[in-house]
Amino acid sequence: MKPEWNDIYDEDRQPTGRVHLRGTPWKPGEYGLVVCVWVYDGRGRLLLTRRSPGKSFAGTWENSGGAAKAGETSREAISRELFEETGIRADPAEFELLCTDRDRNTIYDFYCLYRPVSLKDTVLLPGETDGIMWASYGKIHWMIRTRRICRIIAGQFLRQEARLKLRNMPKHYR
Repeated sequence: MKPEWNDIYDEDRQPTGRVHLRGTPWKPGEYGLVVCVWVYDGRGRLLLTRRSPGKSFAGTWENSGGAAKAGETSREAISRELFEETGIRADPAEFELLCTDRDRNTIYDFYCLYRPVSLKDTVLLPGETDGIMWASYGKIHWMIRTRRICRIIAGQFLRQEARLKLRNMPKHYR
């Protein structure tokens, strides 16, 4: 497998001009960029993919996302990640930024994208994803309670649910 390099940012999200080898420890004050997207259909459903065996949190469901590679913008990274994991193409400008967050060594950009695709038109990446579904908010809550959704993604969903519903629910359901 080819080594993956990520840009290193400071706490103010400024690029340092240095790169980090994925899988090696981060130093204090160094941050990598991770992007995630909630694809929605405008009818109250979100697109979820299942993590392949051999990955961390294998067999759990999540939204698409991953680490930005060195030289990529946040929007370029989310466009690439969505295509790699689902085969869905979207121009970087189509993604709507929901919010940004940060933890010990990661800056997170959370996006949403309106794309009512048919599941038969999606293409899963072997070794990354092995299942795909449209899920209602109620089903997602059930999946969280039964631990079918990756715990990190479950927390993201609960923090972002209200913002997603504003975009994704038909007006008579809001």
